[in-house]
Amino acid sequence: MKIGILQTGHAPDTLQGAYGDYDLVYQRLLGGHGFEFAAFAVLDNQFPEGAEDADGWIITGSRHGAYENHDWIAPLEDLIRDIVVQERPLIGVCFGHQIIAQALGGKVEKFDGGWAVGATEYRVGDETVTLNAWHQDQVTRLPENACVLGGNEFCKYAFLGYGDTVWTLQPHPEYDAGFIDGLITTRGRGAVPDNLLDAALNQLAVPNDNDEIAEKMAAFFKKRR
Repeated sequence: MKIGILQTGHAPDTLQGAYGDYDLVYQRLLGGHGFEFAAFAVLDNQFPEGAEDADGWIITGSRHGAYENHDWIAPLEDLIRDIVVQERPLIGVCFGHQIIAQALGGKVEKFDGGWAVGATEYRVGDETVTLNAWHQDQVTRLPENACVLGGNEFCKYAFLGYGDTVWTLQPHPEYDAGFIDGLITTRGRGAVPDNLLDAALNQLAVPNDNDEIAEKMAAFFKKRR
């Protein structure tokens, strides 16, 4: 099965030596399941020919806002809608979660409650999962066909589903403690309140459920439809 990675951001240069860019981060997250990968840096206007170029798709995180005026946003939204129409499985993470909601009629904006950073608990169905967060933007109005699958008091629309083929999540199952530590150093100070960054640093050793979510992502792609 071929998974297309729609890359909407680049990892900080100081982290790429250890982790690679975001395309490699996702290949590592979903490794071991027999997938073939093809990456498209859409933020650099590197787009696939169309939705049929992969069997399933994943949209990465980004430092950009879904509502910002970049020349690649509208073509990405068009591609999202084509993927949905063709009923190809699609997963969105953080920015990916947001841009899918926006493309399908929802609203994304800076949350007036501020930032979520580091190890964060979410209620998903009948279980609680811990994943790393790094965002201020949120989905604040749902598309008509969105189903809320999970969230918490700070981010009530943190996990969304659209029919049987689209699954999105606000937190980052691809970020481990070392990556969060690096983001705090390279992008956090001066942008995110220090008290939140310091709290996240103190929570770096908290166990996360990255592996569990990665398994669910792989199963979602492989699901017989």
